[in-house]
Amino acid sequence: MYLLFCNLPLNDVIGNSVTVPRLLIDLLRPPSERLIGYYECVIQAFSTHMFGTTSHTVLMIMAFDRFVAICNPLRYSSIMTNKMVIKLTVSAWGVAFVLVGILLGLTIRLNRCRTMIMNPFCDNASLFKLSCENVFINNVYGLTFTVVLLTSSIGSMVLTYTKITVVCLTSKNKSLNSKALKTCSTHLFVYIIMFFCGMLIVILHRFPQHSDYRKLSAILFHIIPGSLNPIIYGIQSKEIRKFMSKLFQPKKVSQ
Repeated sequence: MYLLFCNLPLNDVIGNSVTVPRLLIDLLRPPSERLIGYYECVIQAFSTHMFGTTSHTVLMIMAFDRFVAICNPLRYSSIMTNKMVIKLTVSAWGVAFVLVGILLGLTIRLNRCRTMIMNPFCDNASLFKLSCENVFINNVYGLTFTVVLLTSSIGSMVLTYTKITVVCLTSKNKSLNSKALKTCSTHLFVYIIMFFCGMLIVILHRFPQHSDYRKLSAILFHIIPGSLNPIIYGIQSKEIRKFMSKLFQPKKVSQ
């Protein structure tokens, strides 16, 4: 589980190291000086969409890991081998890379007639809105991409957690149920935070009058999940809890 979890902080670092520093710099600049080159904007958009897509795919393979551990505990070591962990990791990043690559590739081909980005950072929608050409294909692929990703993500969560719930309800092993609740609750909590932060942006896109709230939610989507993921999973570790308790425990002064 922790080997797969390492993909989340790695994704957070890669995604946010491109977006957040530039965003903080722009906040300190007057609006007239908030300029960005086109290809730098493309790289920022790529990292932004990779961050969001990989968050879903990594949590999907983590759900599979939890499913095998709880529903097939005796076969766990034979199924979740080092080779399988590598395959799942490569598939999570590979699928995201291909989907986002096609998404940005369809946008780069367009000619540009505008220069204003109406977003705190670059994303695919901001880029293809710079073009005066027909962006029907971009809209269709973007919508299909979003629907397929969310359907796969939500479907895998519902399927795996339904089977896990059935196993826990039919099992009389209290130790198994307690361990399942502990490991699954953290994973599900991380997924819910990421999902609702992302859905808030999608919903606010439908309400142009709340553009400022959409911009704020887009920034928080990068900050909140990445900040909470290490805390949520870190608290679960006994070693980290012991270290933190010793760190914050008041030292006794000898007389």
